[in-house]
Amino acid sequence: MSQQPLTVDSNAPHTLTLNLQSLNLTDEQFVQLCRDNRDLRIEMTAKGELIIMPPTGSRTGWRNSKLNQRLANWTDEDGTGLCFDSSTGFTLPDGAKLSPDAAWIRRERWEALSEKEQEGFAPLCPDFAVERRSANDTLSELQDKMSEYIENTARLGWLIDPQSKRVYIYRAQQQEVECLENPKEISGETVLPGFVLNVWELW
Repeated sequence: MSQQPLTVDSNAPHTLTLNLQSLNLTDEQFVQLCRDNRDLRIEMTAKGELIIMPPTGSRTGWRNSKLNQRLANWTDEDGTGLCFDSSTGFTLPDGAKLSPDAAWIRRERWEALSEKEQEGFAPLCPDFAVERRSANDTLSELQDKMSEYIENTARLGWLIDPQSKRVYIYRAQQQEVECLENPKEISGETVLPGFVLNVWELW
């Protein structure tokens, strides 16, 4: 019997969550599942729930590419780390396997990984993570995700919400989340010194 890739309606309002705790997927099986379904964005929670997200719309993809382009330009000039787009997955210390819309990792942390670890869902949490809300995302889901990054050693996180034109800033060792109303730009602060993003490009 031939294997068929998972299919998700691109017009679906939200993500699909499957409880796969009883299957206890190995890291290798999860990576293969993602490779077999490249058109989908698949993540796994620390509890073993599989999160399947429909493909992004064209407008979202365009805006996300702008975000990654700006981060990549700064990363090339700075040279102290590496940046990653939404096709990259990371295995967080709590076991969750997540793929932020954009991420940055200090070079020494990345180079401390083996080649095998770099090829899979790298076993670390990015120093910096960004999520940009699309029409398929609920704000509460993304807020939980951002909190999880910070709880797993991320130093800075941005949740960009074009629907409300707000940006939520998450910082390590700070419980309070800063909410910026329709900001023109946001800064990478001490984590990404000199990086400034013109947010209006992403609305």
